[in-house]
Amino acid sequence: MYTVLLPVKSDRSLEAADYVTALPDSESTVEVVLLSVFEEFEAADEAGVVRSRDLYDETNLPAHVVEVAQVLEERGIDVTARREHGDPTAEIVRVAREVDADTIAMAGRDRSATGKVLFGSVIQGVILESDRPVTVLRRE
Repeated sequence: MYTVLLPVKSDRSLEAADYVTALPDSESTVEVVLLSVFEEFEAADEAGVVRSRDLYDETNLPAHVVEVAQVLEERGIDVTARREHGDPTAEIVRVAREVDADTIAMAGRDRSATGKVLFGSVIQGVILESDRPVTVLRRE
């Protein structure tokens, strides 16, 4: 089987699902691991501290993950959905190694160079840190 790790953050990931289903013989040769990362955070105010680990529930998949899974399953693709907690880049790279993904397919968006510097880029981080091929799908 050809294993694709597909990180899902929004409905833009439906474009990555379309890419996967367009792979040759995808119904019989491709399996997809959908990954949703609940980003780690800590916030404090006069009422106290809220930590992401206190809110994290690995079984509570966001609606867009369920939607992407349904689309892939309707097209005959084997799908596993996972939810992890932590830094998105680190978790994507870790899970890709853990499941021995052949590739990582990510839906991207256009960002200016300044935006990447100020806010970082998960895709850029995955490309730089992963030892796997990364396919980035952008809107035309």
